[in-house]
Order: sequence, then C-alpha cells, then structure tokens
Amino acid sequence: MTSLRLINWDLRPTANATAHRTKDFFSNKLILRRGQSAQISIGLSRSLSSGDSLTFISEIGPSPSESQNTRNVMPLSQSGSRTAWSATSSSTGSTLTVAINIPANTIVGHYTMRLEMKSGGRSFTQSLGEFYVLFNAWASDDEVFMTNEAERVEYVLNETGLVFIGNWNNQSSRQWDYGQFEDGILDITLAILDKSLNAGRNQLEDLSQRNSAMYICRVLSAMVNSNNDRGIVIGNWSGNYSNGVSPSRWNGSVPILRSWSQNGPVAYGQCWVFAGVLCTVLRCLGIPTRVITNFESAHDTDVNLFVDRYFDQNGNPTGDTTDSIWNFHVWNESFCIRSDLGSMYNGWQIVDATPQEPSQGEYRLGPCALKAIKEGDVDLLYDTPFVFTEVNGDSVDWLVYNNGTKKKVSTNSRSIGRFISTKAIGAFRRVDVTNDYKYSEGTAKEREIFEKAQRKLSGPALRVASRSAASGRMAAFASNAAVSERMEAPAPKPDYVGSFSLKEQTQVGEDLAVTITLKNTGPQPKVIKVDITATAIIYTRAPVKEIQREEQSLSLQPNEEKKIQFTITYSQYSSAITSDNMILLVAVCEDDKGGNLIIDTVAVLKNPPLLIKISSNPIQNKPLKVTIIFSNPIGEVVTDSILAIEGSGLLKNLISFPVSTLKPNQRSITELEIIPYRPGRRCLLVNFSSNAFSDVKAFSDFTVAPA
Repeated sequence: MTSLRLINWDLRPTANATAHRTKDFFSNKLILRRGQSAQISIGLSRSLSSGDSLTFISEIGPSPSESQNTRNVMPLSQSGSRTAWSATSSSTGSTLTVAINIPANTIVGHYTMRLEMKSGGRSFTQSLGEFYVLFNAWASDDEVFMTNEAERVEYVLNETGLVFIGNWNNQSSRQWDYGQFEDGILDITLAILDKSLNAGRNQLEDLSQRNSAMYICRVLSAMVNSNNDRGIVIGNWSGNYSNGVSPSRWNGSVPILRSWSQNGPVAYGQCWVFAGVLCTVLRCLGIPTRVITNFESAHDTDVNLFVDRYFDQNGNPTGDTTDSIWNFHVWNESFCIRSDLGSMYNGWQIVDATPQEPSQGEYRLGPCALKAIKEGDVDLLYDTPFVFTEVNGDSVDWLVYNNGTKKKVSTNSRSIGRFISTKAIGAFRRVDVTNDYKYSEGTAKEREIFEKAQRKLSGPALRVASRSAASGRMAAFASNAAVSERMEAPAPKPDYVGSFSLKEQTQVGEDLAVTITLKNTGPQPKVIKVDITATAIIYTRAPVKEIQREEQSLSLQPNEEKKIQFTITYSQYSSAITSDNMILLVAVCEDDKGGNLIIDTVAVLKNPPLLIKISSNPIQNKPLKVTIIFSNPIGEVVTDSILAIEGSGLLKNLISFPVSTLKPNQRSITELEIIPYRPGRRCLLVNFSSNAFSDVKAFSDFTVAPA
C-alpha cells in the first residue's frame, strides 16, 4: 500500500465565520466561538486504512500542557464529545470533512493547530495554521449564554453605542463607535490580556483562567485604565488636556486601542471613554456587554452609604471631604453566570474601568452582580458596597461657617442614582434600568434594603467583599460604631423651600437666565438672606473657575412665594467653561431664625448643531459623498476649527482636517468622499472643535448594501 500523505487542507474560514457569527471581523483568519464545532477539510493521498491514524492537536500559550487545558489532543474518530475537544469525521475516500468540537469551557485566545499522521510505522507532522476562540452567547452551555437573539445581536455584534451624558434633569446623548470587528482589534485585545499584571505575575496561571468571563472582565477593567499597569487610557479630570486629547473629543475606541498598541497609554479619558473601550474589548471577545449611565452618581470614599457635601457660606465646596456626587457616571454591565455566588446572581454584572478607588490593590471594579446591588447584599464579591452607594446612597449637606463650625443642613435619601440608562435594543433611544438597581425611591422596600446594607456593612462578612484593605478604607466601614454614627436622625427641615429653574435648551453663545423660587411654608413672616455662586465645573462637579457671585435678601409672609432672577452672560462664562459646558449654581439660604437651606442645580449648555448629509444608496466599495455643515451662531470670529471623522466599516482610520475661519453667522460646508468597505448598518461620526466650541458632535447611521 502506498504511503499516506497530506495533499492539502482548508480551514474553511468563510464558512466557519458564518456558522460561528464571526463574519463581521475584518480579517481573513479563522475566528471561532466555543461551544460548537468547526468544519475543516483534509485532502489525503489515499483513503485511510486500518494501520493509519490522524491526530489533531491545538495549543495556546508559551508552554502548552494538557493538565492546564492549553494543549488538546484529538485523535480522529467517528464519534466525538460535546464537552471535550474532539475531531470526528464520517467521510470516506481521500477527502475528509472533519468536525473539530470546541467545548463551551475552552480558554479563549489565539491557538495553533497541527496534524500528526502515522502510517506504516512512519509519522509526519504538519502545521494547519492558527485560529481564535471566543466566548459564545449562542451556546447554551457557555457561561455567557443569552436566550434572546435580539439581545445577543445588540450586546455582542452591534458596533455603535449610545452613551447618555449631561445632568439628571437635562439629559443628552452621544454615539460611540465600538469597532470591535475592525482590523487588528482582536489581536490588540489579546495583547492587553498578555500585558496585564496577572499575566506578569504568573503567565501560565493567568492563561489557564481565561476560560472565565468573570476573570477576563476583572482583568480588563484594570487594564483599560493606566493607573497600575501601563494600561490603555490615562484619566484626567483637571479640565486641562493640553498634553493630550480632550476626553470629549474621542468618538470611538479604535483610534485609542491602536494608539496604545503602538505608543503605550493614551491621554486622556474620562468615564465614558473607559466604558466605551471596555465595551469594545469585551464584545470583541464575545462577552455580552452594554454601557450604563447613572445620573447623580455617588463616589463614597469611606463606604458608609452616606455621601457628604460641605459648602461654605457663599456656596463653594470646602474640601472637607473626598466624597462627591457626579452629574453622571458611565460604567459597563457584562452578562455571565456567577458560579461563585449562586444562580440568583446570574445575569448582568457591573464592571467599571474608571480608576476611582483600588480594589484588592488595583484600580478596577467588578464584576459585581446587579442582583446583589438591588437586594443590598454588600457582603458579596466584588466591590458591592461602593456600587450600592453609587446608586442608592443618602446625600448629606453641611454648611461650614467662617469660624470652622459645621452644621448639618439636610439629608436626602432620594437624590442619588437617578434615571439609570442604557441604549435600547436595536434603536438609538434611552431605556431606563433604574428599577434593576434598586426598589422605587420613597417606598418601604427601598428603605428596608438600605438598612439591610447598613447592617451588613457593620458585620464581619463585609471583609469578603471589601475593596483593598491596604488602601486604609477597611476601618471606615468595619466597625459598628462608624455605621451607627451615620444612622442618626436627619437634619431638621426649615419651614421654607426653594428651587432653581433655568431657561431650557440654552446654547453656548447665549446668555443663561436663572430663577430661584423661595416659598415660606411656615406660620410666621421671615427674612431670608441668599448667597448665590455660579462656578464652571467638569461633569464630576469638580470646580474649575468661579463665574459669578451675588447676595440678595427678601422678605416672605406666611405662604408667600417670591422669585430671584439673574442672568449669566456669555461674556462671563465663555472663558470659564470646559468641554463639558456645565455651570454649577448653588444658593445658600439662611432665615432670620437661623434656618438653613442649600439648593443647587447644574446648567448644561447645548452646543450648536452640526449637520451631516449622505448621498443616497451607499454601496460597499463605492465612493459615497458626505457633506458636513456648521454655522457660527455667535457674534465673534471662530478660529482653530478642526473636523474629525470616523466610523467602523466606513473609514479604516480617523481623518481630521482644518476648517477655515468663520465670521459671525457664516456657514462652513465641507464635502468629501468615503468608500465604505463593509456592508451592513454603519454609523458615521463627526466631531467639530474650535476656539469657541468644544467637541460639537453629529452622527449619521445608514445601511451599506453589499457590493
């Protein structure tokens, strides 16, 4: 009998990509999802006989071994296994179709495959090439399995996100280009894992744990920020971004990831940037992930469920605390089971790459079970006390007098964690998920859960869920005394009320009209002194520059209501506001009987419109005309204008170019051609920046027909 030889082979990358739902990757490589089989073809010099054997071997990592599940040996047989690597074929003749089964608990990453042939006492080995294995939300025995097809498409395959920003009573949104299937992003994602602190400590142990979605979420939440590990993005909340890119300028993850791959940590990012990049790399690996915005988001540094705010008599923050309440904060949720906690906690897990506080020595957060947050189970892994307070803490306002005396003015159990939002499935609109995080504010059940969390905070079990003990935060929440102190009665309310109201939809360049309404709810007349401060802030409410301060006094009869009206002109705020376009207004009120009230609001100024026009019928690999229009609405010359344009499947790289100086009311029209290179639903994102306007955004989504 003639010797057995390998004539040819075909890993069938196109057919397998369709079957494994990886055809969107802009790559010719074989990319598979675990929990299902891949079909490959083997061409032999003759049919197999009884003395012949074929063995397929897949390997991952530097020192593959069967004991670490990084080397898989698969003798060809006629029957395989769904729970183990196997190679099966029922073909006869010299051309074999072989099914390679990839079990649902397989380590994800970059593999090589070779074929060992034995015939007539001789052996031969041939490399068959390389392939990638990802998580599989379509496989019922994968830990990231989702039952709903629309959810799988949205949270794994969709490449464009909607991120909600602004303030709880003035919300807006912006698109984010995830680009998880763009050229090179999968390799960059795997390189991020390889450069993690975990991999540096023990490469083989790290690799052996990459079959766990929980493990990968925790590693990547650390690596997306650069604080401990030369990770991807450098955070900056100073308002000064002169040594890098303003966080609000970014429109997507791909330029950031490619820049990190070539040059190291990228300057700069803030919470939505960290969340956008983390969503990209997790979706790239096949872990269902979405972006969440929490308005009025607490940052509780001592983890006692209370967030203290201290104001001086003029309404300025005093710096007596590192607690804060951000206008909004953006994080991620990833979907997987929690075998460590029990099935009750399966489903969405909160992960956050924004470097706020260290968790077990590294700046990362999660995965934290969403169910644990709603039920007040703050003794469970990971980082549950911190997340619980972000969405359901109580805020406490203090007045600090000039002599240093502090007076508690108010306690509010409803102000933190509002309008928690995510993108709708298959649509660019908001879905409210607040009820997934907590029971309705003002209900007995919500207070019951809050008190349950307080009890758990004072118990020894909390040590299991603590963030880094080395950070010195353990003592703040480990003693009963510390918790009991904060369970005191709330501050008494004065017998008058007040609120701010603003002119709606004020645009940058317009004056901001402000009204304060005060009402006497008591039985006696009173005189109220009001100190008002307006300050330019970033979205975390960190002050940047004071804009205006004034003092007024008014008399109120019982049940009488009066208004204080004033205007902040464009010339006053234009040089003070940051790219966030936010102004914090605080009024410190004191009546003639010593009753105090602190009221505050945030004005979010709109940018002028930016328009995109697309010629009809976009077709793959055919030129597409794009027109971008911007009009200068202010009475000043606009200079230093730059347009930046990007979009996965439309432009392989971000492009930017200058725009001519614009006189008052002058319109700029920019025309260009792009060539879409991937079919399907696509989104073009445009950013306009100038000396007068920071990061004006626009997007256009449309379907590109296949060539």
